[in-house]
Amino acid sequence: MHRSLISNIGFSRNSIAKIALVLALFLAPRAASADVLKIVVDDTIHPLIAEYVDRAIQEATRTHADALLIELRTPGGMMLPMEDIVQKLLASPVPTIIYVTPAGASASSAGFYILEAADVAAMAPGTNTGTAHPILAGSTMDPVMKEKMENYAASLMRSYTTKRGRNADVAETAVRSSKTFTAEEALAQHLVEYIARDESDLLRQLDGKTVTRFDGSKAVLHVAGKPVRLFDMTVKQRILGWLMNPNLTVILFTIGLMAIYAEFNHPGAVVPGVVGFVFVVLAMVAFGMLPTNYVSVVLILGAFVLFALEAKFQSHGVLGASGVFLMVFGALLLVDGPIPEMRVRIWTALGVSLPIAGITIFLMSVALKARRNKVVTGEQGMVGEVGVVSAPLTPAGKVFVHGELWDAVAPTPVDAGARVIVRRVENLVLHVEPVHQPAPQASSMAGS
Repeated sequence: MHRSLISNIGFSRNSIAKIALVLALFLAPRAASADVLKIVVDDTIHPLIAEYVDRAIQEATRTHADALLIELRTPGGMMLPMEDIVQKLLASPVPTIIYVTPAGASASSAGFYILEAADVAAMAPGTNTGTAHPILAGSTMDPVMKEKMENYAASLMRSYTTKRGRNADVAETAVRSSKTFTAEEALAQHLVEYIARDESDLLRQLDGKTVTRFDGSKAVLHVAGKPVRLFDMTVKQRILGWLMNPNLTVILFTIGLMAIYAEFNHPGAVVPGVVGFVFVVLAMVAFGMLPTNYVSVVLILGAFVLFALEAKFQSHGVLGASGVFLMVFGALLLVDGPIPEMRVRIWTALGVSLPIAGITIFLMSVALKARRNKVVTGEQGMVGEVGVVSAPLTPAGKVFVHGELWDAVAPTPVDAGARVIVRRVENLVLHVEPVHQPAPQASSMAGS
């Protein structure tokens, strides 16, 4: 009995050991399969980019990625989303690598702040960075406000470049003097740590290197030969990212307004109204995330009013030209971003305003003309028509009008075959009067 018990215990221990070995073999590949998560930021810096970076950091943390690689090329963008991205990078549990690539790309303005916030900053040959002077969109800064914004931006830059071990004094010149640096200049002045030809070269250079995190902890990078997994935007982010282009958004907005206008002029068409409503809603969603000047929306609406007045009063182009001016001016000021890429171009404003003006004036002219024209269908269309009496009107009878036989009444008796004119229609009965024949000429009478 004791031997049996000992044998059973031994069997149990062996089974547990085998199970533990299988689990270890199963989990070992999973532990070794950690990868490098990668995202590509190739856009202006706006709220959707901040959301994208935040999701990538969460995904890298959840999957225990070895590092988060951000491929960056941007002309700059909005300050608040930039600050949000910087905060997320500084607090990231996973080491972050920002790589400005390919050759010819730049990380300017807000992109410079983001580049300096990474654990590892790298650039490809032929790239540049800098020009990080703050701009207050929508107004001209007075000297005091300008100094305040410069001091704030400079202190923000120094607050983390110093802890990253980079040259805070040189970085500050990009803020105060809009200095720009090539990849080689940035490396020589300790603004970045690496210059790499491509992604593989960068990961090879980083492999085995120890980086000091923002919280002071150390992390050894094991990234050479690891799979690089691309983490893309969601469908929602892609659609909204497309709408964040001010030039596309202003086109959507004006086309939507014109479609709604067409629906009001032709009630019951349905399709223009639905399309216009959807376009305007999408545009307003984008305007809510962009630095939008809503006074410009009023100017664009005023332009449509002038177009309608031009069609009604025929001012020989004065009202129409004024409407075009209002629409162009309103479109140009509609989105006032800190960089040219976040503003509406003059050619977009003209390309939208002129066709919209022509189409709107044409539609309004057609609608007004239709309202002025005499009704030619239905009972009202019978008024003024001339017919022939089929059955004598004494005073009621029958009249042949428009290829149909109608009941009719006349104030005086009218014989069959006589011509009558319709004066009104009541309850499908025509009220007619005889058509008076012209009197014979005197010369004709004398001759006879």
